[in-house]
Amino acid sequence: MADAGNKESATIGGDEFTNTELENNKNNTMVQEGSTLLRRMEISVAEAEKRTGKNTVNMQEIFTVYLIETRSIDAITEGHNPAPDSLWRRYSEFEILRNYLLVTYPFIVVPPLPEKRAEFVWHKLSADNMDPDFVERRRVGLENFLLRVASHSVLSNDKILYHFLTEEHRWKEVVYETGFQAKADSRIKALSATFRVKNPDKRFTEMKHYSDELQSLTSQLLRVRARVADRLYGVYKVHGNYGRVFSEWSALEKEMGDGLQSAGHHMDAYAASVDDILEEEEHYADQLKEYLFYAEALRAVCRKHELTQYELEMASSDLISKKQQREELATGMVRTFSFKGMTNKLFGQETPEQREAKLSLLEEQIVQGEETVTEKTVECEEYVKGAWVDMQRFKEQKDRDLREALIGYAIMQISMCKKGIQVWTNAKECFHKM
Repeated sequence: MADAGNKESATIGGDEFTNTELENNKNNTMVQEGSTLLRRMEISVAEAEKRTGKNTVNMQEIFTVYLIETRSIDAITEGHNPAPDSLWRRYSEFEILRNYLLVTYPFIVVPPLPEKRAEFVWHKLSADNMDPDFVERRRVGLENFLLRVASHSVLSNDKILYHFLTEEHRWKEVVYETGFQAKADSRIKALSATFRVKNPDKRFTEMKHYSDELQSLTSQLLRVRARVADRLYGVYKVHGNYGRVFSEWSALEKEMGDGLQSAGHHMDAYAASVDDILEEEEHYADQLKEYLFYAEALRAVCRKHELTQYELEMASSDLISKKQQREELATGMVRTFSFKGMTNKLFGQETPEQREAKLSLLEEQIVQGEETVTEKTVECEEYVKGAWVDMQRFKEQKDRDLREALIGYAIMQISMCKKGIQVWTNAKECFHKM
């Protein structure tokens, strides 16, 4: 499902995009316009393995590691077939990589990781995160995450991603040296911006509302699907009772025995087929879950825009206040009630020297304030430009993926119904022969 990014967003990720927040991470980018890592390297998460070891508090724990295999496409196209390079990663290391990408590229809808613990499970499905079926689905999800990142025109050219894929031992040191944790915006700061932005961008407000609705609707769809899976499992398995009854009945009848026995076998096969059917359904459920988690990634881009807009508005407000103070100090007229005005009335006016010193300080602060407003304006404009390009890319990807997933799910349901019809058609033929 991972798709190659378009050239336009590669330009945004290159020299034309100079967001202040990304300036400190320039050295971590290997920009090759129009190119993605997935065009240069084969990437797979080949297998999962359960291990035992000690955690940070020196206690024994069981955990799962995943084998990442990479191979240069150039070597393959030249006719060679080299053995892939490989290394093991824990799920927590994938989390570190994604958090780094979120902080470093706040204008990008960063692909989500698969769920850490099973959600929307039905009764036959284990919620244990060590369950082999769950671990296998997570392996597929982690591979899909890497393929999405490696096919993105901006994210794929990040050196930290390359280190993650190729350096088993020094990778954590390298990523922490970037200082990305210190640049992560706190939730309180983001919430403050949400409620206090005076002139929100309508497009981002609508996109944030859309992400809320997308998350709500995909969540509802997954709940419905889990309930249907429960009922479907019961309906299929109860057909095994037909098989048992027909088999027992066949022993009682001489002329009818063979027909009843054959019909019983068809019913047993029908009852047993539900396990494969629901296993295939989980594949489609995981595709929906990916977009359930994508909704939060989309919302994060909108929240960061609110924070950027809020910082611009605060800088503008502070500049206006400083200019008003300068005017009041120069003219001696206080426009609004202030503590300073009361102090002047009680203790007298300032001396000319004091006034000049304050005016000089205010002039410096105003110059700095104007530079800050200019910087924040450029930052906000560039953020909007980059974010909007990536959100449009995401929309095209989402529409394509969900359309394919829902069509595939419908085809699977049709096939399942046809198998049911075939089972009862075969049973009818058996009954005809009695």
